[in-house]
Amino acid sequence: MSNEYAAFRHDLDEVLAQRDPAALRAFMVAREEWPEDTTTDPERALWLMIATSPGLAVLHTEALAWLRNHGYHAEADALSGRGPKGSKGNR
Repeated sequence: MSNEYAAFRHDLDEVLAQRDPAALRAFMVAREEWPEDTTTDPERALWLMIATSPGLAVLHTEALAWLRNHGYHAEADALSGRGPKGSKGNR
């Protein structure tokens, strides 16, 4: 892992840990990862990113619950290994 990516990942995890969609949006736009006029839903993105971040494992259960409570059952199931029959999580 490059030092540049490691620094980005560290900074991103710090923003994600705040659980503030507006802070995530501002961070991603400032880092030119998202365009200023992005149509990305920052709240959904926040919880998906938290659920997949190794550095935020303590928040994975909360992230999966948020996803399920907001209708993103397929994403939550895939991330928790409970995807469709025949998927990696059910072997």
